[in-house]
Amino acid sequence: MTEHTTDADERLRRWRLVLGGGPGDGTGHPLSGRDAAMDRTLTALYGGRGTGTGPAGGGTGGDRSAGLGGSAPQVARWLGDIRTYFPSSVVQVMQRDAIDRLGLSALLLEPEMLEAVEADVHLVGTLLSLNKAMPETTKETARAVVRKVVEDLEKKLATRTRATLTGALDRSAKVNRPRHRDIDWDRTIRANLRHYLPEHGTIVPERLIGYGRADQAVKKDVVLCIDQSGSMAASVVYASVFGAVLASMRSIDTKLVVFDTAVVDLTDQLDDPVDVLFGTQLGGGTDINRALAYCQTLITRPAETVVVLISDLYEGGIRDEMLKRVAAMKAAGTQFVALLALSDEGAPAFDREHAAALAALGAPAFACTPDLFPDVMAAAIEKRPLPIPEG
Repeated sequence: MTEHTTDADERLRRWRLVLGGGPGDGTGHPLSGRDAAMDRTLTALYGGRGTGTGPAGGGTGGDRSAGLGGSAPQVARWLGDIRTYFPSSVVQVMQRDAIDRLGLSALLLEPEMLEAVEADVHLVGTLLSLNKAMPETTKETARAVVRKVVEDLEKKLATRTRATLTGALDRSAKVNRPRHRDIDWDRTIRANLRHYLPEHGTIVPERLIGYGRADQAVKKDVVLCIDQSGSMAASVVYASVFGAVLASMRSIDTKLVVFDTAVVDLTDQLDDPVDVLFGTQLGGGTDINRALAYCQTLITRPAETVVVLISDLYEGGIRDEMLKRVAAMKAAGTQFVALLALSDEGAPAFDREHAAALAALGAPAFACTPDLFPDVMAAAIEKRPLPIPEG
């Protein structure tokens, strides 16, 4: 067989896997072995326009008209198959598609199903939305799945977050009579440029500025105010993990508030983000004004406080009152950060009118990835412009 023929066969093979077989695909290329098995897993999910009817399976040449059916053992086998044939990132996408296209959420209430899935942030969001309907026999397994995801996220995010914020806290604390090792030379030089002596080629510092020391008392108060409406599921997961990381830092006093049309203070559960997550109730309406009203009661040192609102800004409460509260916080010296999302999901849907109104108050709203969040918080702590991503 020539190299050209081999390349042509490979192209036909790939197109056959994409198109799904049947007389309309135009490839005429049969599948066998591993390719046939891979095709069956794709057929079970994407066949028949996602109707989800009929048993999983299908032949090597028929059109994609099969589905996963409603059998938990059958779906569990399919979940094992996709992990065999596809990498983890693709498995997670296919799981999300199965839940969305085929209505498999109810099956996640069964322990054997939870043990078979590939856990990720999106699956955690789905489990949290099912929390109230979850039978007791499933809750322990569900918590184990959520804990694995949370612990993996903490390992990934905690070290850089603590390092970034510790540096920001040290830089933001001006010490007028620092010890030599604590002098911030950049700030000291800038503050004393008018005392430059050209004949001596040096600056005589009238005032020394130093770094604060990381082991001193609380320097900043942070209030995380998280929208727990259904569209914010991934943001709730990441915000809970970051909340636990911030709460572990002695120089930051962290409060965590979640809201829909009601407001729940979960600060006392911050030592375990899994408890925080199971304390949320995804779904329902939104009353940002009521949530910010509660957050205002938590502010005792406005000039040393950062309030982070994480919401798509679809307000079901009183819009003008919400904006007045933001303006009042900023006028008192509070740093106010509005994040439309805290996730890797790309550009979110959000209320553009409310976002524009916040921007007019000097509080631009933008989507933030987990990787960017430590830098956003560092900028807020140091009271410098936020690193808003372009686009």
